[in-house]
Amino acid sequence: MDIMKIGAQLLASKLGGNADSDQVTNMLGNLLGGNSDSGLDFGNLLSGLQSNGLGNVVESWLGDGANEEISASQLEGALGADKVQEMASQLGTDEGSLLSGLSEALPQMVDKSSSGGSLLDSVGGIGGLASLAGKFLK
Repeated sequence: MDIMKIGAQLLASKLGGNADSDQVTNMLGNLLGGNSDSGLDFGNLLSGLQSNGLGNVVESWLGDGANEEISASQLEGALGADKVQEMASQLGTDEGSLLSGLSEALPQMVDKSSSGGSLLDSVGGIGGLASLAGKFLK
């Protein structure tokens, strides 16, 4: 199962016919620290969400239970308004549509990539995931 492809399709469908699938895939790759060839690194994104007080939301995505929702404003706060504006411009859409699409696509992507909670369990919980991401950022 190609998580990047699933996320790109989800986001492209939310953005309507204006979004080019290659552009959406590239944007998601930049956001998630990977691309369609190299796979994804959710650590940086999830660590950023956790540092913005969204640790419980992130934990819900990593397990098998229901995914908590993330609002567009929470996502914008975690990503940064400048980055959101740049991504929206690259995709030829507005920030609200992009954030709405991401708020639906990201939880599903993370959930599907961590079925059984294995991603979270294997790194020692959300704190371990943040620690792991920190090691890569040094």
